[in-house]
Amino acid sequence: MRIAVTIFLTDETITPTRLARELEERGFAGLYLPEHTHIPVERTTPYPAGGDLPREYGRTLDPFVALGQAAAVTENLGLGTGITLVAQHDPIGLAKQIATLDHLSGGRFTLGLGYGWNVEEAADHGVEWRTRRELVRDRMALMRALWSARPTAHEGPYASVRASDAHPKPVQRPRGPVVGPRTLIGGAAGPKLFAHIGEYADGWLPIGGRGLSESLPVLRAAWADAGRDPSALQVVPYAVQPSPGKLAYYADLGIEEVVLQLPPAREKEVLGLLDDCARYLPAAGAIA
Repeated sequence: MRIAVTIFLTDETITPTRLARELEERGFAGLYLPEHTHIPVERTTPYPAGGDLPREYGRTLDPFVALGQAAAVTENLGLGTGITLVAQHDPIGLAKQIATLDHLSGGRFTLGLGYGWNVEEAADHGVEWRTRRELVRDRMALMRALWSARPTAHEGPYASVRASDAHPKPVQRPRGPVVGPRTLIGGAAGPKLFAHIGEYADGWLPIGGRGLSESLPVLRAAWADAGRDPSALQVVPYAVQPSPGKLAYYADLGIEEVVLQLPPAREKEVLGLLDDCARYLPAAGAIA
């Protein structure tokens, strides 16, 4: 089992370059970073985990800049977003950012995408909340057009682009309906989410990984309904607090990668926790 990590990197935490080097040296599979452009102080959206919104949400580094730094100081470490708020981006510019990072890293990028939870943040980007899922779907289709091998136009309900020369291209080859880097969609289990995964993604990025034994058969049925190869579905539990029993449970479900949650802390604390988490790596005799 591949073990990756996620962390809210901020202006107060360990740096992307130091963390990336330490992860690769220890044998971790990847680094996933979240995204928030800003957090409006006056808001009514409750924090999904309950309680006060943690300080780091308003101090998060731009994930593409931070992952670019991480790519520059590593050779094999996977690089991902968990998640990119696609609705809050211009899709033509985002397609260029993603393709550039994937190209410069040698195909190491995973696009974890989601629909967001902070209504006020999204509203400042001009997002109408009730249509955000269809907006993301349309923007992903536009980006696939730009990533296609030949100039391809896209005209959708929310955005369009002419057939264009658009390079660099993402490294990974098209597979089924998916064009571009490895793509995982985050969100709570449900028929709409699973239909979108089957339509334009490689798999699911479930936060915490709870209820997978009930959700996976439903996802696999939706995947089959979309005509996708059963062996190609990827499920990557995200922001997991690890234990040997939990990792064994995931392994029994056929899961091949797990993303562990690190706190948004300074260098000394984070490196100490990496040493603790290293016992779960396959080389250390963990679940493989």
